[in-house]
Amino acid sequence: MLSRWLALSALVIILDQISKLYISSHFEYGENLPVLSVFSLVLWHNTGAAFSFLSDFGGLQRWLFSIIALVASVWIVMLLRKHAQQTLFAFGLSMILGGALGNLIDRVAYGHVIDFLLFHWDAHIFPAFNLADSAITCGAGLLIWDSFTEKKNGTVTR
Repeated sequence: MLSRWLALSALVIILDQISKLYISSHFEYGENLPVLSVFSLVLWHNTGAAFSFLSDFGGLQRWLFSIIALVASVWIVMLLRKHAQQTLFAFGLSMILGGALGNLIDRVAYGHVIDFLLFHWDAHIFPAFNLADSAITCGAGLLIWDSFTEKKNGTVTR
């Protein structure tokens, strides 16, 4: 059962890396291609975490976030082994694992994460993100949803 969840994580990593490779090879840094009135494709680099958190930390954030991603990934795999039968919980963990490793690949290979999805409304711009970030967010949402679902025996053992 664990292999099914690791395969889902691998799929997230593959789709994330293919999309980043495509954008990186077809866009110049900072280039913006409007797709809809509220959505554009861009090529931006993020040396920090979500919302560019610690992006001006002098380069140490690359290794800090890499270590955090590695530790979290090991912990997630341990949880997946233990809870592989809990579909919603394991699905959420697998999405987070794939997203974390997708961004880790960028940090190690390039020193930054490649972001390319940009939503905006008039002068308001939401920070650009990528498929790995989306997988992490969706996975976290699934974990929250799972925490509110009633278990068969009425208890939660995590």
